[in-house]
Amino acid sequence: MAIDRPVPERKSQLVSYLLWGSCFFGVCGIHRFYNGRPISGLIWLLTFGFLFIGQIIDLFLIPGMVREQNLESRLTDLDDRRGRLR
Repeated sequence: MAIDRPVPERKSQLVSYLLWGSCFFGVCGIHRFYNGRPISGLIWLLTFGFLFIGQIIDLFLIPGMVREQNLESRLTDLDDRRGRLR
């Protein structure tokens, strides 16, 4: 008997970098919303990515943000599976 489980959404570094590039069009911080960081995303949005300095720093932080978000998603999925088996 198969159990229907939703597949956890995996975040992509490519999508994160594309969203990071939206800052050049005046919308900074969208990549942070995508990676599950709404508070810092709002701060980036209101301060133009900390006057673009934060945006430059995020170039190096994006891989870690994506990796962390994907790990949290997998752990949540694992907890949900355990809960259903009990």
